[in-house]
Amino acid sequence: MLDSVTKFLETDLKLTVNRKKSNVGSPTKIKFLGFCIHSTAKEVRCRPDKSAKKKFKAKLKTLTKRNRPGTFEQIVKEINQVTVGWINYYGISFMKGFMKAISQWLNHRLRQLIWKRWKKIKTRYTRLKKLGIEDEEAWKVANTRKGYWRVSLSETLHKAIKNKTLVKWGLKDLNHLYKRAYLNY
Repeated sequence: MLDSVTKFLETDLKLTVNRKKSNVGSPTKIKFLGFCIHSTAKEVRCRPDKSAKKKFKAKLKTLTKRNRPGTFEQIVKEINQVTVGWINYYGISFMKGFMKAISQWLNHRLRQLIWKRWKKIKTRYTRLKKLGIEDEEAWKVANTRKGYWRVSLSETLHKAIKNKTLVKWGLKDLNHLYKRAYLNY
């Protein structure tokens, strides 16, 4: 089948066919332009391919590295560019669970980045106090010897740096972006 179509395209239509990218098979088993087609009990839907999700998460991981230079505003701006572009491209697909999980993971990574940048105990203490944490609790968390990732899971840091706070600091809410993009299609 593929050989006859390739022959037709190359001889009659004078087009070149990339043999590495061309294949024939079931639409539910082949990815096309980063999408996979799958069927549910009621309908047929599309979703991003696993490799597309993996690349997206890897890109966000490089943008939120702890030792990354630049201001927090610059980092958030770059994250917004990547996420808005990705969601606009894949917004037609069904990926509500993935967007919820990646949003939580990204917020966790940003809390870790912020905590790392508040290097000194005094800075951590004063910033936590500014964000509404009580005196004793702020002192305990600021003085902890736990690692950055583990502290970013703490309830105190979640109370201080809420998702609304991250949005106020410039991060776009991925769940809201996805809902808007999905409803537009």
